[in-house]
Amino acid sequence: MSSSGPSNIDKKSAAIRIFLIAGEPSGDLLGGRLMAALKNQTEGDVEFLGIGGENMKKEGLDSLFSIHDISLMGLAEIIPKILQLRQLISSTVKAVEGFSPDVLITIDSPGFCLRVLKRLNKNNIKTKKVHYVAPSVWAWRSGRVKKFAKEFDHLLTLLPFEPSYFIPNGLPSTFIGHAVIESDIQKIDGASFRKKYNIDFKAPLICVLPGSRLGEVRRHLKPFGAAVLLLKQRFPKLNVVIPTLPILKDEVWKIVKNWDINVTLVDNQNCRFDSMAASNIALAASGTVSLELGLIRVPCVIAYRVNPITSLIARFFIKVRYFNLINILLDREVTPEFIQEKCSGKNLSAALQDLLTDKNAYQNQQDAATKALNLLRVEKQLPSNAAAETILSLVK
Repeated sequence: MSSSGPSNIDKKSAAIRIFLIAGEPSGDLLGGRLMAALKNQTEGDVEFLGIGGENMKKEGLDSLFSIHDISLMGLAEIIPKILQLRQLISSTVKAVEGFSPDVLITIDSPGFCLRVLKRLNKNNIKTKKVHYVAPSVWAWRSGRVKKFAKEFDHLLTLLPFEPSYFIPNGLPSTFIGHAVIESDIQKIDGASFRKKYNIDFKAPLICVLPGSRLGEVRRHLKPFGAAVLLLKQRFPKLNVVIPTLPILKDEVWKIVKNWDINVTLVDNQNCRFDSMAASNIALAASGTVSLELGLIRVPCVIAYRVNPITSLIARFFIKVRYFNLINILLDREVTPEFIQEKCSGKNLSAALQDLLTDKNAYQNQQDAATKALNLLRVEKQLPSNAAAETILSLVK
């Protein structure tokens, strides 16, 4: 059973009421799968309210507002919208208080979620508070461990080494496996994708993935475009496919329409994995997409740029040698990565060319990705089911 809002709630109609907050597309995907698992394990005896995107809406969530309103990253993006964010925080707190959930689940987006939690805890709201996706305290700002331990009752982690950072600091944590393991790759058909979009089966195809946020798209497509055009000089028949979100399609097209290369732009999420599988290699913004590409066995080059002010501040706090998750899990650079000023067309093009010309490098990256992905599995259980079990155990 799902609810469209507080006014429709009959407190006796469900054994469990759950409020969820997801602030970006990756969190929405986690939230949708979690909701499906919770409905299955409670035989539908559950009500939902909160903030989410299309995946969570499909499972019955009537979102309070668009997740894109809180999908912001970096000081330069957040500062101009502080007043709007404060209003959204207040609206969210009021909705939680009116709903009186048994469990409040926040998914990623710690900047927004922690502000909501602080207000709720100040108001002594008695509900179990669970955060899904641990902050990367092993990478930077380790002080967040104590902050999360103070605000939450339980943490669900995607990476196997993360509980060891939080449990000693008083926050019970459970590794439930990484969501990428749950991706449905059985029906992926790269050959059909090429046929559908008239892409020559013998032509090299590169999948370009600039990110799921507007700011990421704008920062990455310039160096990504430069890399692709340099690569075309070596491979004249090179094609480009860019899977993106419907909300970003116009912005992406505005930037790439003048590229002197054949570009296929797709915003149908059902074709996303097909477009990856159809590709020989990929160029992607750092994030979960590197694991998805590894799952499909498409070697890639990873890059990332942030606003210069954000970068300057971050340099004082970052503690990791690598940014790509596969490299972090294996503690060696198996996937080439180029961060900030190293993210240039020349550097990216050279690394991509290596993958297209060196069969050993291509195979080595595929094998390393498989090894890393095996570390992200919880034996015999899907991550969403493990997450739902943990949450329901807290309610009982």
